[in-house]
Amino acid sequence: MTSDVSYVRDLIDAISAVLPTWLERCVVMTARRQSGDVTEELTEAAREMARAANVVVMAELVALFDTDVDAQRTNPLSVLRAAVRFPTEVLAAHGVPARSRDEFAVRAFPADVYGLSPATWDDVDESLREPGLIWGAWKAKTVLDRRRAEGRLS
Repeated sequence: MTSDVSYVRDLIDAISAVLPTWLERCVVMTARRQSGDVTEELTEAAREMARAANVVVMAELVALFDTDVDAQRTNPLSVLRAAVRFPTEVLAAHGVPARSRDEFAVRAFPADVYGLSPATWDDVDESLREPGLIWGAWKAKTVLDRRRAEGRLS
């Protein structure tokens, strides 16, 4: 179980600290940018979504981190990219117009009609940069160490 590793725990804690705020901010900032208006009803819907989505997304992250690094087929930033489905639902339900996106964004993230998918840790919150990079380095070293021990790398 990799969630016992301090680098994993640090990243889980860091994401947990900012996830609801980021999800809510996705709704509020997008609505403001796209329609110029953020109603109290939309703000409350964003808060409720963030609370509910936080539980789901954190469970997805814990499941990822509880998977051995050799068996992981995704990464935590990809889990956060998939989490934009929650604010997207709120925005669409409140009639916020979709955003114009470039060809790459449409192809890479077809369901992300508001362009919310984070490209980097900083796009979620700058406090994730260091634990995210450290986790990535730890994972890479773990995989390389295993390959060396197996004789597959020199």
